[in-house]
Amino acid sequence: MSFSISASGMTAQRIRMDVIANNIANANTMVTAEGTPYRRREVILEAPGRTFAESMSTARRRLNRVIGSGVTVQKIVEDRSPMAFTQVYDPGHPFADGNGMVLRPNVNVTVEMVNMIDASRAYEANITAFNSYKQMAQKALQIGSQR
Repeated sequence: MSFSISASGMTAQRIRMDVIANNIANANTMVTAEGTPYRRREVILEAPGRTFAESMSTARRRLNRVIGSGVTVQKIVEDRSPMAFTQVYDPGHPFADGNGMVLRPNVNVTVEMVNMIDASRAYEANITAFNSYKQMAQKALQIGSQR
């Protein structure tokens, strides 16, 4: 069970890092297939099952089936807010409108790099937990084989 929890966390954080890398790579993309600048994407994570407090209030014997189901990627969403693009005054730009304004993606590379560090550290934490579970399982097998 613990192995699958850490594995789901590693998978989710890997997907998150891929999406962040895609945001950084498209920070200057002015035209997409939709004809608009690139829209920043974000990963929405979901913990299936009930919350810890809900599980504790029902029955402890079912705790391991509800808590410990890991994390999943619910969806990857595009920024559809009115602030999805930034406007820059550049009348000489080929994509400038009649007022000289150019729509650019609102991808902030600094924010994306901080998000990348966060996802990377979460991935590493899941690796550490996975390795700890593995060592405990190996020790338990050694103890069982000595009897």
